[in-house]
Amino acid sequence: MPGDASTGTFLQGLERGLAVIRAFSSETPSLTLSEVARDVSITPATARRILLTLEELGYVRSDGRRFSLTPRVLALGWAYLSSLDLGDIAGPFMEELSAKPRESCSVATLDLPDIVYVARVPTSRIMTVALGVGARLPAYATSMGRVLLAGLPEDELAAYLGSLDAEPLTQHTVTSIDGLRGVIARAASDGYALVDQELELGLRSIAVPILDARGRPVAALNVSAHAARSTRASLRSEVLGPLRECADHISTALRRRGRI
Repeated sequence: MPGDASTGTFLQGLERGLAVIRAFSSETPSLTLSEVARDVSITPATARRILLTLEELGYVRSDGRRFSLTPRVLALGWAYLSSLDLGDIAGPFMEELSAKPRESCSVATLDLPDIVYVARVPTSRIMTVALGVGARLPAYATSMGRVLLAGLPEDELAAYLGSLDAEPLTQHTVTSIDGLRGVIARAASDGYALVDQELELGLRSIAVPILDARGRPVAALNVSAHAARSTRASLRSEVLGPLRECADHISTALRRRGRI
């Protein structure tokens, strides 16, 4: 227990609540009340109060016996991700990447149901909506969103898709749950996502994940281009390689600075 416990500044209830959240993992995505109590070393009564509080707040759901996390817990990590100085670290690599195809590139993180831009190097205005740091776009219709959704645990992805009301932003937008599950699964297997005029007509983009030391996506990097200047094939053959190399450089720089 931290030393501040004796000074009266340590909140044991908060510590236990966070411990309950950490009890869930890819190996144990759902737990019973008694399993939580055992894993966190608290009484069943305390575990029940914490779980019901987290359920009321929307961070946990229950089928009546087993509890599991909801995608809302990702919001707890947004403050951390936004403090990573991603823009400062990624900026020089993005400038170099953008100069090669002379197209805009961006970095975003996932804050469901959206992606949030944390860095951007624009070369020209290619969207009707102005994008900058802090701008939000729906994850389902973006290349960066799809590679980040591909990194979610299956139960969190299922919860997101189950609550999604996907709007057809253009006639090309994939909006069916089966269709979205398919393109997300392809992004997971390919290691990249390519979106062709689904977000806005005339816009194509390709994205790859920025990974932490455990190989988990913490952000995504993309290149966006006018459809008149690019094809799906050219994005794969000319942009994907440099894009992956840039993402690797950013990931390495973040790890070396102790950011991820």
